[in-house]
Amino acid sequence: MTINGHCLCKTIRFELSGPHNWVGHCHCDSCRRGAGAPVVTFIGHPNGQWHWTGATPTVFTSTPGNYRHFCPTCGSSVAYSSDRYPEEMHFHAALLEHPEVLKPSQDHHEDERLPWQLDAKL
Repeated sequence: MTINGHCLCKTIRFELSGPHNWVGHCHCDSCRRGAGAPVVTFIGHPNGQWHWTGATPTVFTSTPGNYRHFCPTCGSSVAYSSDRYPEEMHFHAALLEHPEVLKPSQDHHEDERLPWQLDAKL
């Protein structure tokens, strides 16, 4: 199975092939601020089974060992990588051409969830 995604302006494009390691929601402050969203859904995909098909994103070191990949043209956050997870890239699920094919099965950093999200359905 191959799925494709892109940023808002389509400058940054990517292709994922094969199975994902995981799909889940992240509630941490850093991811929320990096994406400008109350929660960010990521696809953990193994290195060697994805590639950029458009321009290569710009990388911002958000904290030592943690990297935010974004489009230098439109500013869209497209992925996250970390020295803690050297074998995978975390792509924003919302950027897929068909995000409905995914079903998140994990929540990360629930202790940082915004208080008003406790009553919200995700």
